[in-house]
Amino acid sequence: MQLKIMPKKKRLPAGRVPLILFLCQMISALEVPLDPKLLEDLVQPPTITQQSPKDYIVDPRENIVIQCEAKGKPPPSFSWTRNGTHFDIDKDPLVTMRPGSGTLVINIMSEGKAETYEGIYQCTARNERGAAISNNIVIRPSRSPLWTKEKLEPITLQNGQPLVLPCRPPVGLPPAIIFWMDNSFQRLPQSERVSQGLNGDLYFSNVLPEDTREDYICYARFNHTQTIQQKQPISLKVISAKSSRERPPTFLTPEGNASHKEELRGNVLSLECIAEGLPTPIIYWIKEDGILPTNRTFYRNFKKTLQIIQVSESDSGNYQCIAKNALGAIHHTISVTVKAAPYWIMAPRNLVLSPGEDGTLICRAYGNPKPRISWLTNGVPIEIAPDDPSRRIDGDTIIFSNVQERSSAVYQCNASNEYGYLLANAFVNVLAEPPRILTSENTLYQVIANRPAFLDCAFFGSPLPTIEWFKGAKGSALHEDIYVLHENGTLEIPVAQKDSTGTYTCVARNKLGIAKNEVHLEVKDPTRILKQPEYAIVQRGSTVSFECKVKHDHTLIATVTWLKDNGALPNDERFTVDKDHLVVTDVRDDDGGTYTCAANTTLDDVSASAELSVVAPTPTPAPIYDVPNPPFDLELTNQLDKSVQLSWTPGDDNNSPITKFVIEYEDAMHEAGLWHHQAEVSGTQTTAQLKLSPYVNYSFRVMAENSIGRSLPSEGSEQYLTKAAEPDKNPTAVEGLGSEPDNLVITWKPLNGFESNGPGLQYRVSWRQRDGDDEWTSVVVANVSKYIVSGTPTFVPYLIKVQALNDVGFAPEPAVVMGHSGEDLPMVAPGNVHVNVLNSTLAEVQWDSVPLKSIRGHLQGYRIYYWKAQSPSQRNRRHVEKKILTFQGSKTHGMLPGLEPFSHYSLNVRVVNGKGEGPASPDRAFSTPEGVPSAPSSLKIVNPTLDSLTLEWDPPSHPNGVLTEYTLKYQPINSTHELGPLIDLKIPANKTRWTLKNLNFSTRYKFYFYAQTSAGSGSQITEEAITTMDEAMASRQVDIATQGWFIGLMCAVALLILILLIVCFIRRNKGGKYPVKEKEDAHADPEIQPMKEDDGTFGEYSDAEDHKPLKKGSRTPSDRTVKKEDSDDSLVDYGEGVNGQFNEDGSFIGQYSGKKEKEPVEGNESSEAPSPVNAMNSFV
Repeated sequence: MQLKIMPKKKRLPAGRVPLILFLCQMISALEVPLDPKLLEDLVQPPTITQQSPKDYIVDPRENIVIQCEAKGKPPPSFSWTRNGTHFDIDKDPLVTMRPGSGTLVINIMSEGKAETYEGIYQCTARNERGAAISNNIVIRPSRSPLWTKEKLEPITLQNGQPLVLPCRPPVGLPPAIIFWMDNSFQRLPQSERVSQGLNGDLYFSNVLPEDTREDYICYARFNHTQTIQQKQPISLKVISAKSSRERPPTFLTPEGNASHKEELRGNVLSLECIAEGLPTPIIYWIKEDGILPTNRTFYRNFKKTLQIIQVSESDSGNYQCIAKNALGAIHHTISVTVKAAPYWIMAPRNLVLSPGEDGTLICRAYGNPKPRISWLTNGVPIEIAPDDPSRRIDGDTIIFSNVQERSSAVYQCNASNEYGYLLANAFVNVLAEPPRILTSENTLYQVIANRPAFLDCAFFGSPLPTIEWFKGAKGSALHEDIYVLHENGTLEIPVAQKDSTGTYTCVARNKLGIAKNEVHLEVKDPTRILKQPEYAIVQRGSTVSFECKVKHDHTLIATVTWLKDNGALPNDERFTVDKDHLVVTDVRDDDGGTYTCAANTTLDDVSASAELSVVAPTPTPAPIYDVPNPPFDLELTNQLDKSVQLSWTPGDDNNSPITKFVIEYEDAMHEAGLWHHQAEVSGTQTTAQLKLSPYVNYSFRVMAENSIGRSLPSEGSEQYLTKAAEPDKNPTAVEGLGSEPDNLVITWKPLNGFESNGPGLQYRVSWRQRDGDDEWTSVVVANVSKYIVSGTPTFVPYLIKVQALNDVGFAPEPAVVMGHSGEDLPMVAPGNVHVNVLNSTLAEVQWDSVPLKSIRGHLQGYRIYYWKAQSPSQRNRRHVEKKILTFQGSKTHGMLPGLEPFSHYSLNVRVVNGKGEGPASPDRAFSTPEGVPSAPSSLKIVNPTLDSLTLEWDPPSHPNGVLTEYTLKYQPINSTHELGPLIDLKIPANKTRWTLKNLNFSTRYKFYFYAQTSAGSGSQITEEAITTMDEAMASRQVDIATQGWFIGLMCAVALLILILLIVCFIRRNKGGKYPVKEKEDAHADPEIQPMKEDDGTFGEYSDAEDHKPLKKGSRTPSDRTVKKEDSDDSLVDYGEGVNGQFNEDGSFIGQYSGKKEKEPVEGNESSEAPSPVNAMNSFV
């Protein structure tokens, strides 16, 4: 049995019996106390206490030390394996084992190489009780190889270009730490533009002329061997360009749009994104479908590296880094998967058992993937270990039953997956030991009165001993409920009094023997400050005195210390301390502050403080207004049984008249140290007639009060003990309730000591059946709060009364209350149970009430148990999940909500009283009708083609009946997200796949899909999908309007047109002084051709050199000629001949050619006056 030191307590029952405290055996294994004397005597299996790390990298320049320390009784012997076979250290002169230890020392400093001793080592510590093994310790020497020789060509770049300077350090063990420096061993400055990546390379988002240098040097530092290796310097020359073309970001690392990262639980997750671009991009990080953990997320390397410490499985997911500058943004998604090496949920713990006891070893670990658990015993796989009839293996648990001493062994639990392993040793030690008490004999405990006292009784034994405590040499009886027993054997007295002083005996017993120990308790008076220092206001240069009078237990030595502002007094002769006073002479301004009198003994300490204020001296001192000084010279006269006269002398009123006196009393017999309000009298009175209670040891004090406040209390008066009298009141809160079917527990709130009115307080408890003719039965009990009447009939009403009495007499006749004897379980089940099914999820249950006599207790209500009938596939399950509904009071009907449609149920009804449930009614079966189904479990669209889509789905998880069919509705969605006509399609219920044909190509469709039963349609599931696009058509539908070059071209064309139209408008307003006007004037008979009616454009025209007549309706000057060299530009000039035209959406077809030579073309000018507004309207 196991004994643990816990704060859990057990209260001792009251009664006139010796104090015998039993420690219950509640836990199934012993804990061996860490007592050196005990450990020297107990036999114990080996335990590994120290070992080298699993992955042990050693310095090849020093001796190899592989640690293995273990403890046990008798001391264990040690052996080693290397690479799975026995390692005979005696045959290798370079290998020694330290005396009394399993630690190996391999002397390679004199001769030999560390590489010779690479391998996997394991230590075994063994004694007669078993064998413990260490982890597999992998020994590898550290390596710091040189850089391979390479010729590095100088690098020349133009200003603004990106650059990556590779480092590629040699592979060392452990890996090197990388940094870049120059020839002067100065670290190269880094920024958002220039930074070092996780792989050690140096990245430039864009180079600048100041990056030119010939000494870019990558260094690799190998900490284990304290060496630094240097790469050949890299030369970089940046050529200044007149202007660097800006560009949007692209990633230098990682490559592509997505990547994957795997990390182990507990490690640091480092994600990196470095981008180039001009201007320099800025990096942002987000987690898709989640937020970054606030307290574990850090940004490094100018936010190019995201680090999450103590990473866990919840950190798995997609992380997105975004690189952004003024010209655009790109993103990269890193899919993070967090795996986990095994980690303990519950490691096995050592087990100490007694012969014949039971116990368990539990080994629970988790990881990703889930680790495999295997057991060994004494270092041997348990499958091939010798059989032990007392043990049984159940997965991660070994169960021991009826163990014997031969069952002692060391068990190893190994939890492993592909990322690592855990190995734990736990021994089972079967001991048969008589009781031992480990607490020193005759230990003396000293405590202050009214404080808790703890008496120790540390013990050990196997089987676990029971603990008994006695007070006094002959085991004197205890009569009050003031003792608490802790499970570690400690006896606690919550409030120690003077009469608690004495000798206490602790007795430990088991079947192998008995042990005793005596300890002693002394209860001391508390230290008190009778006269406290008082607040003082003094003038500079005067003298002030603080008084502090202390009272303490005469057997203790008290030390009184004065402090100023919680520190030591100044080292100044102006400060003098005598027995009860602190005197400060020639007071200065810096003497102001808080002065504290601290008194302490070896058991307690008290303190009191007062404030000192220093003021400047004044010629005429102003009156000081303060609270009154305390009254003094208290005197008691006219001492009668129930009254006394108190008189006093008022103290100084400090320039504010006293308005009243407040009188308080202390009951030194029952509540020493507590002061209670007694009376208040006018400030003009100095006497008061006080009413008293019997059997109280009174002491009085007086406080004066004025407009400033209340004075300190006066000194206490002499004590006055009033005569005892019978109690004048009875206990309250009287109740009668049974805890068992055949008893009546009568409880009440006892009187306190002040209310007892005399010694020997007791209670007369009386009872009789309410409905019978029996006489009252009475019993007198001690000052307790409970009495149990046994042998009562079940649940019968009783009349109860509790009367107080003491050595003088009885209290007045008490009030009668009614109670009940104990309840028992109901005898009869509800009958005539009917079920009315209202709908597919709701049923009403009705039943007949149970006769009150059969309930045998207070009716709490009725409880319905109902459960769903098992399907054939579930009938092998032992456990049927039952649901419970409770209906309070005497209701005989109730509703069962939340039923599953189309299901078979059973139920029964039970009556409930304060004791519990009665028998169940016969099971009543009923069925619910069909309901509407839930939505289909899934809907997927697969195999999209030009004109068809295939739908696959899983049936509803809750059909709630027999499916009759599926309904599929779908409609197209155009490019503006408008919905087309809705098409309705019925599909047989046995289908889980359907192909829709004759659909439009490259069209998005929205689908609505739901199942139906005879009860109606269920919830729908929606999905969207797109038919595929013909490749030829896709190639023709490239949106040229989104091309950057085209947007720039169109802006230039629009600007030129605007300038052209403005020039034309100006010249027309000036009278037509341009070459075309001159031509008009030279020809008097123009051949006019009407406008085309189909497109509203002008006909063709030719210049004078073609000798062709113009088409009728052409708008030409009067001379009918246009000089080629003088004509203005047209839109066609910027296209390729007549091919320069506009699409329907306004986009320009063709490329800017820059031609200035004009060919005869079809005119496309407006027939309106050439104003800029009209020209632009025709253009649009």
